[in-house]
Amino acid sequence: MNTILVLYYSRYGAVAEMARLVARGIDSVEGCEARLRSVPAVSLVTEASEPDPPLSGPPYATIEDFKACQGLALGSPTRLGNMAAPLKYFLDQTGMEWLGGVMTGKPAAVFTSSSSHHGGQESTLLSMMLPLLHHGMVVVGLPYTEHALNTTRTGGTPYGASHVAGIDNAEPISAEEETLCVALGRRVAQAAAALVQAF
Repeated sequence: MNTILVLYYSRYGAVAEMARLVARGIDSVEGCEARLRSVPAVSLVTEASEPDPPLSGPPYATIEDFKACQGLALGSPTRLGNMAAPLKYFLDQTGMEWLGGVMTGKPAAVFTSSSSHHGGQESTLLSMMLPLLHHGMVVVGLPYTEHALNTTRTGGTPYGASHVAGIDNAEPISAEEETLCVALGRRVAQAAAALVQAF
């Protein structure tokens, strides 16, 4: 069974919902299963600020979750055109895995949510790819053969799935956004199933 880690940070719930949709796409591919994991918030004094285990939702990710997966879907809210600090903090702890090349050749995909259409979604997705490329991962996006990418009036980019949450973070995930989240999960799972043979 190919395990695809869906690793995310969510502040208001939109990215968590996107993660569940990405996981649905992963689980739809024969021989693949999603493993949902979140990361704790970080405090202003850079100490852990959340209890372990979390009070609700999936468990917090460990480095073992990261190392053991056959693929990765990485999700974060947009923060000034970049990923949120808690997710970056987790990735910053993977130096030994980078040195050992444990993620080399594994597929990865990214997804995000922002409050506005022009809130930096694409720069966030692109910046999330940087550590994945350093790890030697194979980045999977969303091609325009995904019809919803051509028709969406909310979120959705070729770089990864996205959601426009609104200034009050209350906008539900649109039908197109949902379709693209599921498609992204399916694509990373299909890539994992193919790449496990190659690497």
